[in-house]
Amino acid sequence: MQLEKHFDVDATPEQAAEVLGEDETLTGLFPEAETEIIERRPDRKTVLSRYRIMGREGEATFHFHFDAPGAVTFEKVCDGRVWKLLRGEVRFAPRGRRTRVTLSMEGRTKGLVPEFTIRGPLQDQIEEMAKALRARIRARV
Repeated sequence: MQLEKHFDVDATPEQAAEVLGEDETLTGLFPEAETEIIERRPDRKTVLSRYRIMGREGEATFHFHFDAPGAVTFEKVCDGRVWKLLRGEVRFAPRGRRTRVTLSMEGRTKGLVPEFTIRGPLQDQIEEMAKALRARIRARV
């Protein structure tokens, strides 16, 4: 399953990418959860998100890789309960005086979890992430 979300911001690609690299932005991508940075490396930050869904508590760990200017990749550390693979990318491309931000996610569920059951929650997740990132870029630039 693959999902993608696009939006434009009044910032250069470099400015938008810089905002995404800030700790407050990364933790803000998961607004419904208690989120913190648990590891920092020169090219990667690891985010731990504690959430509550349908009365159950859980944790999700994501590695954000700052690969090249204008592109950030991320992946979930999959625990095998729902996801076999969940990864994504944020790209920044000039669009006149604005920047087009593209947030994409690709996932494969565990064998006993039909993808159609998780598509809605994943779509909600990408929408929340895009909303939080757009707001943060607008506030910072």
